Amino acid sequence: MILETTVDKLIPLVDSANRITARNSTLAALSNILITVSSGILTIRATNLSLGIELEMPVKSDKDGIVAIDGKILAEFLNTLPRNSKIKIVAEHTTMSVVTEKNRTTIKVHPHDDFPTLPVVSGVEVSIPKNEFIRGVKMTAFSAAMSDIKPEISSVYVFAEKNTLLFAATDSFRLAEKKEVLHKPADFSPVIIPYKNINEIARVIEGMSGDLKVTMGENQISFAAPHVYVTSRIISGSFPDYKQIIPKSFATEAVVLKQDILNVLKSANIFSDKFNQITFNVSPSKKNLECLSKNTDVGEFSGTLDGALTGDDVSISVNQRYFMDCLALIPQDSICIGMNGSNRPIVIRGVSDASFTYLLMPMNR
Repeated sequence: MILETTVDKLIPLVDSANRITARNSTLAALSNILITVSSGILTIRATNLSLGIELEMPVKSDKDGIVAIDGKILAEFLNTLPRNSKIKIVAEHTTMSVVTEKNRTTIKVHPHDDFPTLPVVSGVEVSIPKNEFIRGVKMTAFSAAMSDIKPEISSVYVFAEKNTLLFAATDSFRLAEKKEVLHKPADFSPVIIPYKNINEIARVIEGMSGDLKVTMGENQISFAAPHVYVTSRIISGSFPDYKQIIPKSFATEAVVLKQDILNVLKSANIFSDKFNQITFNVSPSKKNLECLSKNTDVGEFSGTLDGALTGDDVSISVNQRYFMDCLALIPQDSICIGMNGSNRPIVIRGVSDASFTYLLMPMNR
């Protein structure tokens, strides 16, 4: 195998493939990436059996071939090279030479015969706009559970209602929902995609143009676009019926500037306890909104916020870190916080934006 290209073109493909290789797997092949050159097309494939990726790009090629190589070693080496360098790769027998104008390195290659193939998913096909998909993932995946003990909540739930594409994720302490309006209705059964996989899918397709061709099978889902093919397993099971816990109305509402509450939360965090607990005292009757935190080993904090307050007085404690997580994702300058007493979840939205809902469970004080 002999090919020529530039470092800046090769790095994104190798980095994307390397990120999903399996580390410490009993199958050694899963730590490798498969590099194929055929008729001037370079194809790089990687899989960890839960997520698979195949990326293509045209290259100058004098000889076709196929090789399996440690993805981590190749990615780390390429990232030490100047981005505008021309690079020549020659693979023969048990080694692959990587040559630039000023250096040459040789990397050991591995048998490629037992490298897994990617599944060709068959089933329902839909077209989904790339930007809407990426935005839906970014606005929700952070709320998924980090543990795989309950796979259905360490995932993102994706479904459609007429011309609206919806994304939802929860770790049982908080929940994020994002709605994206489509130009035409999408008809498919809801799918639950592991959050690690869907984050990588969003990252891989971010630089491409056009819509995604999404195919949903019984246990797999695939995303296809020019020069990109990604497959992921689908979680079997049921996502929580979350809509029933989102309040339709609120006894208390507070509208505040996002930057103001962000500043107060940063100060409160310094004095919060090991559970990151902070308390909001909302008093529309006194036109007062106060944020409190206390740590017996450090001290305590009290800060007031200007805002438009309506409804009943309430005192509610929440996780400061969880509250802050959503603020960077809300583009509006002001947020609305809806409450229904001290023991019911609060809801955070951007003012005049019903497309993103963030629900946060209260903490016992």
